[in-house]
Amino acid sequence: MARQALPMSNTVAVVTGGCGGIGLATARSLAARGVKVALGDLDGDLAVRRAAELGEGHFGGRVDVTDVESFSSFLDSVEGDLGPIDFLVNNAGVMLLGPLDEETAESTERTVQVNLIGVINGTKLAMQRMKPRGRGRILNIASQAGKVGFPGGATYCATKFGVVGLCEAVRNELAGTGVGVTCVMPGPVRTELAAGIGQAKGVRWLTPFEVGEGIAEAIEFGQAEVWLPPVTRFLQSPTAILPPSVRDRLLKAFGADAVLSGAVDESERSEYESRALE
Repeated sequence: MARQALPMSNTVAVVTGGCGGIGLATARSLAARGVKVALGDLDGDLAVRRAAELGEGHFGGRVDVTDVESFSSFLDSVEGDLGPIDFLVNNAGVMLLGPLDEETAESTERTVQVNLIGVINGTKLAMQRMKPRGRGRILNIASQAGKVGFPGGATYCATKFGVVGLCEAVRNELAGTGVGVTCVMPGPVRTELAAGIGQAKGVRWLTPFEVGEGIAEAIEFGQAEVWLPPVTRFLQSPTAILPPSVRDRLLKAFGADAVLSGAVDESERSEYESRALE
């Protein structure tokens, strides 16, 4: 039986971290389906320009996802301009790499605040707005690093594991309310965030467009989980039941143990990471 798609025309979606990469690609995929999109980013002026590039009927503004007041005020502005929010895509994120014992306190705090606290803030605010209306969907961008711990990215992986757990818990909290939660778990994506990282054997890099389309389809069909590429869902499940020592050997055999550490191009990473800490 064919899946029934949700009508999306004239609905309202918020995308954080919306000025580039996955966020902008998602905004474009949603706008192409007739969704009124609000782009939120730390660079509010750029968000306004990116929203204008989508055409008429969209919105852009500044939001600091780590600050509940900033996030709430942004959502108030979106609803005042576009109407009640139907979908919230918690996409804003950073990836700061290095051995955990060499990681600065600033890097640790920044990663946790943006990747985890920011997603918790957005999820909580969306729940408060959507539950009384009995409809809506929250989409949290995790990662396949939320299922496998990669050396060199311990704090990053910890935050993504946290997002996966958040989605699991909140999905059950919202059961029967009409509000859904989607956990999005992409593999490596060619964005600024992934600049200079290595590549495991047999792993295909995704384009932001592919992820944006996957997110839009998750909204259309009410999916609780999105694995990108889809085949990775079936690869991860069998390995999860293996003993840790076997999982570690597999990680090494495919070169995945060096993706966020030994195979990293430091010159490419340094430029991105300096901006991510601003």
